[in-house]
Amino acid sequence: MDATFVLVHSPSVGPSTWTPVAAALRARGRAAVVPSLVDVGVGAPPYWPRVVDEVVASAPFGPLAIVAHSNAGLFVPLVVEALRGQITICLFVDAALPPRTGSTRAAEPEHLVFLGSMADPDGILPRWTDWWPEEAVAELVPDEAARRQIVAEQPRLPLAYYDQEIPVPAKWDHVRGAYLWFGEPYARAAKEADERGWPVTRIPGEHLHQVVAPDEVAEWLISASQ
Repeated sequence: MDATFVLVHSPSVGPSTWTPVAAALRARGRAAVVPSLVDVGVGAPPYWPRVVDEVVASAPFGPLAIVAHSNAGLFVPLVVEALRGQITICLFVDAALPPRTGSTRAAEPEHLVFLGSMADPDGILPRWTDWWPEEAVAELVPDEAARRQIVAEQPRLPLAYYDQEIPVPAKWDHVRGAYLWFGEPYARAAKEADERGWPVTRIPGEHLHQVVAPDEVAEWLISASQ
């Protein structure tokens, strides 16, 4: 029985960053679900349990391939623990790579300084695409309709989301892993994945390249999960 692909987007953006890949997978006869995490930043911390709850609620019974993009990679160990026995492989796509055990911060201290400079008096950040010049966002997603959808559905996360400490259950990586990277910001994570003995592939592109080339990414997910 083929695993269902559970495509987990970064809480910084929204599910439309994965829906083109989900459609490409379904066109190839594979099951795929895209949990929506746009509300996980509502209310007081901790935020990570809400991420896990949303992913678990969307996952059907049976074998699962967890696919994480960007910041969502940090939650994979908790998802593996919550769905223990169902996960067949963890697939990281231009994603943060969590440690083997212990805990991890949602953002490095120097990145928190950058984020803090943008937060409003209530500690709420602009939408992720508003962190960058408009032309840079257009380079990420050249298709205007797709870009409008991505921009419109983004949440405004609290700064506290990025300041949270996320637990990393021991032995979460007892299941197989594979890593796909697009651009230089994730070269270090790709190198670490290689050092862990995982298959590592590069498809050159920008950070949201799965929106630009969903068929190519879907083909990699299917191949890596075999």
